Amino acid sequence: MHAQHIETNSEGKICEMPSFAQRLSVRESPSGFPVMRQRWSHLLFLHWPIDPLQIQSRLPEGLHVDTHEGRAWIGVVPFAMQRVRPVGLPPLPWISWFLELNVRTYVYDDAGRPGVWFFSLDCNQPIAVELARRFFHLPYNHARMSAQFQSGAIHYSSHRRGCSAESLFCYRPPAQPQPARDYSLEWFLVERYLLFTSDSAGRIRCGRVHHKPYRIEQADCSLWTAEPLRENGFEVPEEPPASMLVAEPVDVRIFPLQ
Repeated sequence: MHAQHIETNSEGKICEMPSFAQRLSVRESPSGFPVMRQRWSHLLFLHWPIDPLQIQSRLPEGLHVDTHEGRAWIGVVPFAMQRVRPVGLPPLPWISWFLELNVRTYVYDDAGRPGVWFFSLDCNQPIAVELARRFFHLPYNHARMSAQFQSGAIHYSSHRRGCSAESLFCYRPPAQPQPARDYSLEWFLVERYLLFTSDSAGRIRCGRVHHKPYRIEQADCSLWTAEPLRENGFEVPEEPPASMLVAEPVDVRIFPLQ
């Protein structure tokens, strides 16, 4: 169990790190109606520890770096988006299936709600990029991407438009995944059901997602890169990821920003 961490916001109000109960509560199905449905698959979670002050310096006012046993974490997460469609409509060929790679960290707001902050989201579906920028205020980038199965492994590549380097990954799908153990680092990294973003007026916005808890296992990952970190202005770590996980697909409901 992590020690309770306390910060103050710009108004001097005490902001406690989320409690275990708060972390569990965001996993419950939200009230209201979702606006989209989708499936996330081919999930690979690569994480490195990082100085919390380095993360905090890049967060907008109203958000605080979330830590596990005193360490902040930054992640590179390639995966596939499938069956993406508005609620009430069927998925469409060429539009509802695409790839995404995000660079993310973990935060909480002044109310103690834990979630994800995205530094970037690369995607090979131009329509999805433009819609996510406009309606969800997320930092999406156009990219050329591919994911192929060869000899039981996923060979994943991503090349962000305007960048010189390609990001390559090779990993195997999970064989015997299990839910993350409560309080563990794995639980801290993957059990996230809120995203935070900042709109054009600088206001913090929050979006909810809902899906069954991830079933994960340690990744059999023979090829990885930290290039997406460099593309976001972070120093590329020399050491391999301290945490490498794969997860089963999950069906996801997306709720409107608030």
